[in-house]
Amino acid sequence: MIKNRPLILVVNDDGIDSKGISFLSSVMRKIGDVFVVAPHVNRSGSSHSLTLHQDIYIEQFNENNNEFICSGNPVDCVKIALKKVLPRKPDLCVSGINHGSNHSINGLYSGTLHAAMEATIHGISSLAFSHLSYSEDINFEPFASIITKMAHSILRNPLSSGISLNINFPDIDFDNIKGFKICKQGKGFWSEEFKYVKKNKSKTYYSMRGKFNSDLNDVQSDSWALENNFISIVPVTLDSTSFLINELNYLEYEF
Repeated sequence: MIKNRPLILVVNDDGIDSKGISFLSSVMRKIGDVFVVAPHVNRSGSSHSLTLHQDIYIEQFNENNNEFICSGNPVDCVKIALKKVLPRKPDLCVSGINHGSNHSINGLYSGTLHAAMEATIHGISSLAFSHLSYSEDINFEPFASIITKMAHSILRNPLSSGISLNINFPDIDFDNIKGFKICKQGKGFWSEEFKYVKKNKSKTYYSMRGKFNSDLNDVQSDSWALENNFISIVPVTLDSTSFLINELNYLEYEF
């Protein structure tokens, strides 16, 4: 039970200037004492990557609101926040709100989700929020009460060890949302194209574009939930061992 105001770490992968993190941090400030540590530029798609071969800097972005920028990736932001910025271990970490989907296999690429998972590694209950729209003009305000209720609930009842929650909001009018749905990760794949940009001596440059294809047949999946106007919540585990491990017993042998 949190007796005093909880300490909350807010992170993202879209960068410190993102509308999503500005809104999320404002909601969290009504709940507890907030520290924001975010990349200085957009680091979308960075997954769980670390900055290992160059120095990382942190810089105070807004002294009055305990906001900091970090030159590294989202996971770096969490690590350096815990070691060098926060006065103590936070009671909650929230990541986002991401501009764009992180449902289905998109979670594998997501810096938003993996920032939350990094906090989970350190024993901190963590939530990752994403909205399916990539627009910077989204009105997040209707989601404030939902996010607040979820944060309060997790603060009262911390998540089990090794679990993060991956939460996605459908891209529809808020009044048309049917509710929450606890889901499993959906299946899908990217159809990608590499568009020729230029050739410079021996180097050929391309830009990558793609379309995501979701399998919408599984009613238990986050893809189905979002397509049918639900907010999807997927419990994501740090242990990625397949349940089919016993099928590989034929590979075992002793020296």
